[in-house]
Amino acid sequence: MDREQFLSLYRHSLAHILAKAVMEIFGRDNVQIAIGPQIADGMYYDFLLPRNLSTEDFPEIEAKMKEIMKRKEPWTVKEVTRDEALEIFRGQKYKEELINDLPEGEKLTVYYTGDDFVDLCRGPHVENSAELLSVAYKIRSVSGAYWRGDEKRDSLQRVYVYAFPDQQQLKAHLNLIREAQERDHKKLGKELELFMFDETAPGMPYWLPRGWKLYQTLLAYSRKLQEKHGYTEISAPLINKKKLWQISGHWAHYQNNMFMVPGVAGFMAADAEIPGVLENLQDGLDETADVKLVAGSPVFNRDAEDTMGAKPMNCPNAMMTYRRTVHSYKELPIRYSEYDVLHRKEKSGQMNGLFRVQEFRQDDDHTFVMESQIEDEIADIISIADEIYATFGVTYRAELSTRPEDFMGDIESWNRAEAALKKILDDKYGEGGYEVNEGDGAFYGPKIDLQIKDALGREWQCGTIQLDFQLPHNFGLTYVTPEGGQEMPIVIHRALYGSLERFIGIIIENFKGAFPFWLSPYQVCVVPIRPEHNDYAKKVVERLEDEGIRVEVDYADKNMNEKIKFAKTMKDPYIVVVGDKEAADETVAITVRGQKQQLHNVPLETLVKMCNRMNASHSLELLAQAPED
Repeated sequence: MDREQFLSLYRHSLAHILAKAVMEIFGRDNVQIAIGPQIADGMYYDFLLPRNLSTEDFPEIEAKMKEIMKRKEPWTVKEVTRDEALEIFRGQKYKEELINDLPEGEKLTVYYTGDDFVDLCRGPHVENSAELLSVAYKIRSVSGAYWRGDEKRDSLQRVYVYAFPDQQQLKAHLNLIREAQERDHKKLGKELELFMFDETAPGMPYWLPRGWKLYQTLLAYSRKLQEKHGYTEISAPLINKKKLWQISGHWAHYQNNMFMVPGVAGFMAADAEIPGVLENLQDGLDETADVKLVAGSPVFNRDAEDTMGAKPMNCPNAMMTYRRTVHSYKELPIRYSEYDVLHRKEKSGQMNGLFRVQEFRQDDDHTFVMESQIEDEIADIISIADEIYATFGVTYRAELSTRPEDFMGDIESWNRAEAALKKILDDKYGEGGYEVNEGDGAFYGPKIDLQIKDALGREWQCGTIQLDFQLPHNFGLTYVTPEGGQEMPIVIHRALYGSLERFIGIIIENFKGAFPFWLSPYQVCVVPIRPEHNDYAKKVVERLEDEGIRVEVDYADKNMNEKIKFAKTMKDPYIVVVGDKEAADETVAITVRGQKQQLHNVPLETLVKMCNRMNASHSLELLAQAPED
């Protein structure tokens, strides 16, 4: 039995033990059991209970689970008919619903744990409860969960349990969880005053001054790098008529994920019935809203011709930009980078800090090439990816995603596109040096996804390179060939940060909020010891700002240690203290983040050189001593 089979067998079996333990504690007649699957680091079970559980209940439940295992009860499986299953689970309404929803002829099995607990399950399971005594487990948490994920159904209590083969592996996982909690970007984002969310704009971050400096630094780095590779930047409208989205195919494939501005389908007649009009109001209208419609009121409908949609991606706008004029083969490749704001509708339960938002920007690009240029262009894109990810100290692996079921266009074009990407990946990473995700491509073309790995070993899909033979066809794009004829260009869609919001969330956690010097919102914090040192502090600040170094200073008449504590809390890389000696000698005293020893008598111009060197190198390490030159 391999590790995954082992974990599946033992975690799933442990879920039955958890359910039995809860029933014994609360009484069989007082508990409704729902479902209890295994998950990545253990399992959970959903219950309807007579009261809410708390952390104080966890020790009793864990002890009861251990008691059940020590009974060494046998596990037996029995195949039953639908009627027999309904009789076994009479009074357990969630099990009855699951049984009734199964198709006719479906094989039904139940597993008995001892003689007094039975669960509906396909298995497999252990043969005896004693086999689970070696498993290390710990209740993680309890949370609310709607039956079958439907907020209109019963609200249940979901008990999560960590489960691993032994105590050593459980302890290692708990340490990893603690580390992840300390790195949580939502927690650090608040502590470091980077961003906030508000219920008035769900899933749409407010960038605070410090966070916006970080954001702009990322944009500037991307722009400078892309300019070296021949990219030109454009910007386009944030909302467009549905006609554009119909041409691109997004209306058919993506409209449910778009924010709409419904058009006016007509006006209410004097004798119209109110209910009929309300049916045509835009989606999402609050049913409790006080709506008063009179003759002449507009009737909104998303199917009206003047309906508009906030753009969820930049692709159609790039197509329109290309189409504005005639292009020659001599101009290709044409690279249009774009950082416009995008909006995508998400379910409330799916939004997660910066990782899943409804408003974001991408380091987007649409490059128009001849088919003969595909290989060289994508090789250059991957070289940019190599440089970006190395700068942030992360590694990555590539995945190829192929034609999905709802693909657009002809299979021959898809086959050529997939073959081109496969050759590029074979040449770069070697045959078999990447994964293939069958059927996971975009509807307009296959793609290469770049999965980066962070400091905790977690993987994140950030970069994507998508080959598209379809949108140029939809928009009628052409270029003039050497022979004077017309050919259709191929488009390469590309993002390497991906969503900047998501990428920032990842690097906050990766660096634990202690960003490299070049990326830090404020790179230097100047601390005058007393108010009489403010004049020299201003000179230091002005000199640093002249060099484009991001610096903050506190001129208030308060304790120096209080100022230093704030700078350390904000994780500023360099804290520069100035007093009588520094003012007289035009020097500074520097505390480097993470270093206990202070650098004394550092000339101001040497500090400037240190900062410029850090910005130019994009180093992940802070200079711990002043440079000699």
